[in-house]
Amino acid sequence: MALKATIYKAQLQIADMDRGVYADHSVIIARHPSETDERMMIRLLAFAFNVPADDKQGQLEFAKDLWDVDEPALWHKDYTQAVRHWIDVGQPDDKRLMRAAGRAERVSVYSFASSTPVWWKGIESKLTRATNLLVWQIEAAQSQALARLANRTMQLQVTVQDGTLWMSGATDSVEITPRRLTASA
Repeated sequence: MALKATIYKAQLQIADMDRGVYADHSVIIARHPSETDERMMIRLLAFAFNVPADDKQGQLEFAKDLWDVDEPALWHKDYTQAVRHWIDVGQPDDKRLMRAAGRAERVSVYSFASSTPVWWKGIESKLTRATNLLVWQIEAAQSQALARLANRTMQLQVTVQDGTLWMSGATDSVEITPRRLTASA
């Protein structure tokens, strides 16, 4: 019998001073049985970094990447269902990223494993045509600290300033400073 997803709920209070986005969001995250707290929290971090200021151009939504290989971790679709922003987490292969770059206006990747530099060195030269691709590295120690904030029900305050994100829960706070690996986009 297949295991079912575990449902997590998060109340996010976002103050993104870099983009001028100030809003509260209630999100429901379906955590795949094979997904770790670390990966799930990176998806939540990607949401906080990329949520649009308003819904005029559609919404940023959690997708079914672990269930469906044709979907990212998150995507922002407009009301015509065109993909404005494709967001992956982890270390997707170059073919997946090139397909995504052809399908979406923008593509972002948030890689969080200590092996990120090795992964990136192996695929970087294969992605030169993907001018709409941004790849970010989250240091492993930061993503592991972020995983400790995971609970089935979360109340999180998120502040973004000068490219650094602070996420605070009831008992702890984590500082995340993504490092950009791509030169374009």
